Amino acid sequence: MKTGQVLKQSRFIISRNWLLALTLAFLFSCSDNNQKSGKQEVLLQGNTMGTTYTVKLIGDEQDVENKQVHEKINALLKQVNQEMSTYIPNSELSLFNKSTSGEPVAISEGLERVMAEAIRLGKLTGGKLDVTVGPLVNLWGFGPEYRPETVPSDELLAETKAKTGLDKLTLAEHKLAKALPSLYVDLSTIAKGYGVDKVAELVEANGYQNYLVEIGGEMRLKGFKHNGSLWHVAIEKPITTERAVQQIIVPKDNAVATSGDYRIYFEADGQRFSHIIDPDTGKPINHKLVSVTVIHPSSMTADGLSTAMMVMGEKQAMTFAEENDLAALFIVKTEDGFEQQSTVKFVQFLK
Repeated sequence: MKTGQVLKQSRFIISRNWLLALTLAFLFSCSDNNQKSGKQEVLLQGNTMGTTYTVKLIGDEQDVENKQVHEKINALLKQVNQEMSTYIPNSELSLFNKSTSGEPVAISEGLERVMAEAIRLGKLTGGKLDVTVGPLVNLWGFGPEYRPETVPSDELLAETKAKTGLDKLTLAEHKLAKALPSLYVDLSTIAKGYGVDKVAELVEANGYQNYLVEIGGEMRLKGFKHNGSLWHVAIEKPITTERAVQQIIVPKDNAVATSGDYRIYFEADGQRFSHIIDPDTGKPINHKLVSVTVIHPSSMTADGLSTAMMVMGEKQAMTFAEENDLAALFIVKTEDGFEQQSTVKFVQFLK
């Protein structure tokens, strides 16, 4: 498609993260109602970050109630939102984005932790994870703004791309600064993962060592279910026409994050435009890799790495994962369907 070609009669597809539904359905189906151990599975649910959360604790329901664990989780997630949401006008991150000052700004411990990891992963992945690409996401119509009727021109693309870049961010001495007044930071690629980590830390601090924490499909698990079996997670087959399981994994005491481009995209004149933007080109990714799952002790790190490797494409992502000793599973689209590949470190988690 030539630059500037009109995107008429296009199809725009946005769907919820079905990995969550599949995972929870599988976890419930594997649940043993014969509670010989005497332990219970306490289910806590709610809304956060524009999605839902689920926490499963193995213990005593009255104990969970007495410790006010649900209330503590809600308060914690409210604080995380207030620190790094781009949808709350007066959130800490929103105020930083609105500011045109280049002076360093003191930031909260939570925002500093996430920004530090975003910058670290950005450098580690050679810039493939870039939390400043929001203007490019909007340009291609996957942000809060309306989708343009034409493919952005090379000039507009270059102009927008100049407004992005991790190199324009500086984090030092608990302060964050931007070299470009209009720089916009969006932490959606790792904020949910951070929320999962914080909730996991909270439930452990309250004495629970067997749990599942999930926010919008990102999750962290530890220990065993009430029947003594390990937690199982279902990875979705990357198709839009139905919900099906691609692979069952047993993450053990780890976090799991999956990134894919098969649920959010638009099509025009036979060409498919993914919602995942390559910071190097400023354009939607265009390769055969359709899903990446990462298993890592930190949900925030797994969240960021799965997105970065989706940007890379199958060959670069596999090389990167092996070189960095990551547990990663890749699903690649072929002429005959889908091909599943994984790093050596991931094999131990396959069911």
